[in-house]
Amino acid sequence: MQISGKRAIVTGSTSGIGLGIAKELALAGAEVVLNSFSDTDEDHAIASKLAEETGATVRYISADMSKPAECRALVEKAGGCDILINNAGIQHVARIEEFPGEKWDAIIAINMSSAFHTTAAALPGMYQKGWGRVINIASAHGLTASPYKSAYVAAKHGVVGLTKVTALEAAGKGVTCNAICPGYVLTPIVENQIPDQMKTHNMDRETVIKEVMLSRQPSGEFATVEQMGGTAVFLCSDAAAQITGTTISVDGGWTAL
Repeated sequence: MQISGKRAIVTGSTSGIGLGIAKELALAGAEVVLNSFSDTDEDHAIASKLAEETGATVRYISADMSKPAECRALVEKAGGCDILINNAGIQHVARIEEFPGEKWDAIIAINMSSAFHTTAAALPGMYQKGWGRVINIASAHGLTASPYKSAYVAAKHGVVGLTKVTALEAAGKGVTCNAICPGYVLTPIVENQIPDQMKTHNMDRETVIKEVMLSRQPSGEFATVEQMGGTAVFLCSDAAAQITGTTISVDGGWTAL
């Protein structure tokens, strides 16, 4: 496997999509660095459990992705990386005129600016080795929009733009940069939203999933964290060496509408 022995940093990776990607990279032979903003026994236990499950070397390094210096320090503390997965993100929903300024700033910082800072720190080492993969976890909302998500949509569109620029600057240096654009993915956070949606809409589980949550996802099915991980592993492979500067939608047809 192309990524055996490669070091991968996955930001925002103690649960959900980030942890799913980290697991698939570990299974493919990568050394993995997990990350979140806290530094608890539970955080380190997640890394230990993943190491046991996959047989890979897995570490946890705390870094607050809202702080530029900590974004860059994450790469330094990890000893550099061959694979960088920019996944950290938060969300807030409100009309533009009611959107709290501090929420806007936080979403832009964590969802978009952190990817710039980690990438800037990681690229010199990748260039020196002549090999690297930067994968930005954008969203269907990096390609289209929904109301009430101004900061999230702006940030994810920005990530797609950053992906293209990174790819162009890295061209010919053995380094690629691409964005994965998920639709609805069945993560613990999404799973926990289902009972509330059932109460709000007075619907059963299957109806809420089909008519509310997946109304814009033509497949009518959630994507899985394993599928996100599999896509990331593919982008790290030799088969994807000439795929750079593009978006890969894993959205059940959302952006085909």
